[in-house]
Amino acid sequence: MTTDDDNRHFPEGSAELWIGSVPSLGPGGRDVFLGLGPGADEPGARLARLLLDRGHEGEEGVFYLLPEDLAARCERTGDRLAVTLLARRDVLAHSLRERPEEERALPGALPADPLDADRVVLLRRELTTGFDPVEEDGECRPVLLVDHAAGPDAGPEELTALFEEGEAGIAVLNAEWIPGRG
Repeated sequence: MTTDDDNRHFPEGSAELWIGSVPSLGPGGRDVFLGLGPGADEPGARLARLLLDRGHEGEEGVFYLLPEDLAARCERTGDRLAVTLLARRDVLAHSLRERPEEERALPGALPADPLDADRVVLLRRELTTGFDPVEEDGECRPVLLVDHAAGPDAGPEELTALFEEGEAGIAVLNAEWIPGRG
């Protein structure tokens, strides 16, 4: 359920996870954004950046990834919306095959996806919001992964402006919806 508060036109959240819109991607709708900035150096973030190379460019600066390459899961618990970034183990192994041993070991440091043992959890972020990412047809809206070089103090407005200026990329990730608890 989307509330009146969720229809406002300014971003809600932080540079790691926010609800907002990018005017150049089309009028209206609000989307779920997951920021991947230079300060995100945990193993999952490093692997996510590697997998972004598997994207196929649509509009300028917008890349589409196959769900088998990189995907998201959205779920709600009470007033919290959680977004989990997921990758298949075999895709990671293939992408890492010619990398140094230190990098090939990164997937082993990540937790398994509790719903699919063939996938690992790269990142998980949560936000308090009333926004509902499920569309009228019952499908979850895609999650937009923003790859940027802005500093750690950059907020959603600045990251959106960087994309508009061609200084940040957006990867469109297929997302699955897990109905809420609580």
